[in-house]
Amino acid sequence: PRRTEIIEMEGEVEDEDLIQREDMVVTVSHHGSIKRVPLSAYRVQARGGKGRSAMATKDEDFVTRLFVASTHAPILFFSSRGMAYVLKVWRLPLSTPQGKGKALVNLLPLAQGETITTVLPLPEKEAEWEGMDVMFATRSGDIRRNSLADFANVKANGKIAMKIEDGDAIVGVQLCSVRNDVLLTTRLGKCIRFAVDDVRVFKGRDSTGVRGIKLSEGDFVVSMAILRHVDATVAEARAYLKQAAMMRRATGAEDAESGTDVSTPEEGEEAGEETSLTTERYAQLGAAEEFVLTASERGFGKRTSAFEYRLTNRGGSGIVAMAMSDRNGPIVASFPVEDSDQIMLISDQGQTIRSPVSDVRIAGRATQGVTLFRMAEGEKCVSVERIGEAEDIEGE
Repeated sequence: PRRTEIIEMEGEVEDEDLIQREDMVVTVSHHGSIKRVPLSAYRVQARGGKGRSAMATKDEDFVTRLFVASTHAPILFFSSRGMAYVLKVWRLPLSTPQGKGKALVNLLPLAQGETITTVLPLPEKEAEWEGMDVMFATRSGDIRRNSLADFANVKANGKIAMKIEDGDAIVGVQLCSVRNDVLLTTRLGKCIRFAVDDVRVFKGRDSTGVRGIKLSEGDFVVSMAILRHVDATVAEARAYLKQAAMMRRATGAEDAESGTDVSTPEEGEEAGEETSLTTERYAQLGAAEEFVLTASERGFGKRTSAFEYRLTNRGGSGIVAMAMSDRNGPIVASFPVEDSDQIMLISDQGQTIRSPVSDVRIAGRATQGVTLFRMAEGEKCVSVERIGEAEDIEGE
């Protein structure tokens, strides 16, 4: 006789309740294809191996984002139109390591001309969202800071993330905390760095935010970067930069004409007192140093220490991010990079080039940079992407 009592179940069973928790490798391509692959599908290789392809793409497409997340973890998608969409990882198309994935336009209710500008994987438990904020930046120089909890309940048709005026668009959305700084860079070679705390946490989602940078006529913001906040005086930063440049030259990493010295003070900027650093302080600043890669429309670029971008109040006109000239053309991208990263540059003629970041020279903030991509007459670089280790996932 049956000993188990069979009774009617109370409540409803959601599809998600039947999904096993499993780590997935989520891959996003430049043209907006996305897929998930079980982490177990990538066998461990010895260090120094060739790895394997993370996604089969068209010739003009390539992998731009790769991360590992649980099947139950949510992913936030922010669009150029100011909308926020969310999908759980298990809802993404399941594929093989060589699969092409599926276009985001087939997964999200995107309007005509609307594109996804940012993909943010989030912690599975909403309790872990405490203290995490989201920073928005638009082409017109406006910024806004919201609590991540504001995006806890996003319906299938999306949620308004930020009010966008006609002709404006979101250029970046990133997670941040009070231990970060914001760096905005404009097309005509200006930039501004200010503390996250300079922007109050907005309660609503339907406002345009506050001014991040004052733009000149014809200029607009091309990128927003979140940098680590470092407690260092202007004098300490300048002393560190000079000492670091001397060290690179002594080891042969830079030649005498490399332009790694700190940029000269600009009009209205005080040079600050000279100071010397102890060995311990130099090591502390070296451990906290970040580098920002800036690239122009004509295919020139450079890496610059984040210490060269002095901290100011938001809303100003900013300082020089890169020397503007007919040789360089306008700026198309500016973002933090690591030595182990790679970058992909794309032209309006469909040409691409992939290079290691370590090959890009370290130079002063106000310099013109070196050739990253040789452009034909009339050709322009339209996009620069950091691709990290996306093509070599099995190498780790």
